[in-house]
Amino acid sequence: MLNIIIFIAIALVSIYAGYILRKHIAEKKIQDAETKAKDILEQAKKEAQDKRREIELESKDLLYKMRQDFEKETKDRRQEILNSEKRLTQKEENIDRRLELLEKKEKDIELKQENARKQEEAIKAKDAQLHQLIAEEKERLQKISSLSAEEAKHILLSRLNEELNSEKAVFIKRQEEELRSQVDKKAKEIISLAIQRCAAEHAVESTVSVVALPNDDMKGRVIGREGRNIRALEMATGVDVIIDDTPEAVTLSGFDTVRREIARLSLEKLISDGRIHPGRIEEIVEKTKKEMDEKIREEGERAAFDVGVDNLHPELVKLIGRLKYRTSFGQNALQHSKEVAFLLGVMASEMGLDFKLARRIGLLHDIGKAVDHQVEGTHAKLGADLAKKYNESIEVVGAIEAHHEEAEPKSFYAVLAVAADAISAARPGARRETLETYIKRLEKLESIANLFKGVEKSFAIQAGREIRVIVQPEKIADGDAVNLARDIRKKIEEGMEYPGQIKVTVIRETRAIEYAK
Repeated sequence: MLNIIIFIAIALVSIYAGYILRKHIAEKKIQDAETKAKDILEQAKKEAQDKRREIELESKDLLYKMRQDFEKETKDRRQEILNSEKRLTQKEENIDRRLELLEKKEKDIELKQENARKQEEAIKAKDAQLHQLIAEEKERLQKISSLSAEEAKHILLSRLNEELNSEKAVFIKRQEEELRSQVDKKAKEIISLAIQRCAAEHAVESTVSVVALPNDDMKGRVIGREGRNIRALEMATGVDVIIDDTPEAVTLSGFDTVRREIARLSLEKLISDGRIHPGRIEEIVEKTKKEMDEKIREEGERAAFDVGVDNLHPELVKLIGRLKYRTSFGQNALQHSKEVAFLLGVMASEMGLDFKLARRIGLLHDIGKAVDHQVEGTHAKLGADLAKKYNESIEVVGAIEAHHEEAEPKSFYAVLAVAADAISAARPGARRETLETYIKRLEKLESIANLFKGVEKSFAIQAGREIRVIVQPEKIADGDAVNLARDIRKKIEEGMEYPGQIKVTVIRETRAIEYAK
């Protein structure tokens, strides 16, 4: 029992001690919390005061900066106003000076006008005196010469007119001679320059092609049984196949160079293949014709590229390519066209014309030769029709039509085309014609013209394409000259064979010559 009481007492004492201890701890925590709260408040107050000071400082800095900006802007505006005032002052001074100059000029003008009025009055007075003196002189002259004023005036004007006509004729003749000399010199310079810059070699082409054979036994295979192979080849190609004693060679003859080239290529393929019979011949010829069409187109494109001509119609390109297989007196038509294009381009450049248009005309000027064996008409007219058909310009069509003087030249390009074509054709070796034949044709032309009465001299020019006949003016009148040209033309057509056309020009002139001594 005592132990229980002691245990209870100890428990009560422990409880009380715990209570006292917890109370002390709680009071301690409260004190610490209050102390900490006070510290936090003080810290917050201190931070608030620091923040307020910072804000005050920033406000003062901003205010100071705004004041500086305002002062600077005000200073700049004040400077601008001062500058404007200065400029206005200068302008006012300039205006004042100009006003002074204008006033001075007005005074000078007024003074000059006054002097001019005085001079005009003096001139009028002198003019009146002069008229009076002239009238008095006229009266004296009339009394001395016994002529009226109108008669004297008529005589004087007649003499003046005669003197002026004489001087005018001399002046015009001198100018014509000087101009002719300058024009001839310039033309020679342009033509010589064009020839020098466009020098080209020429190779005369023939109307036959020779195909080499591997051996003479191949001739029999080409001929075939009873000649059926050679007949089939001739029928398919349209050329003559000549097999003679020439060793290891077959000759192809024909004026159409395209057909002759097709025959040559076909025969070479047949010889290489070894199978030669009519069916194979027709097959190879058809295949070669297609290849030839492509080759012709490529040749036309290459020629246009070499000359620098673009935007050509595809059909014109093919016709240009066909010119490679066309010759004129042995001269290759495509090479001739390219050379004429270059010559025309050089001459056009020297004269300040469009050299591209000139080259286009030169390349197309003989395009009619590609079809002249298929269509009736001269190649110049056919070429002009083709150019018009494929939308070439008026200058190109006109120059093509006039390049052999079959039509009147309507532009400088047409005249240059005539000159360039003649230069290219007249080169030594350009065309196959012996000197003896050439001279005989010229002599025959001149002899035909000399047969007619009233003909004084005749000259065959332009390689026999033109003959100029000088007649005696006292025997041949102007109207008779036309009839004479027609008669000579008929005589040439009856008595000569010639390619192209020949122009007949009858010249009649009367000269009056005097010698000043």
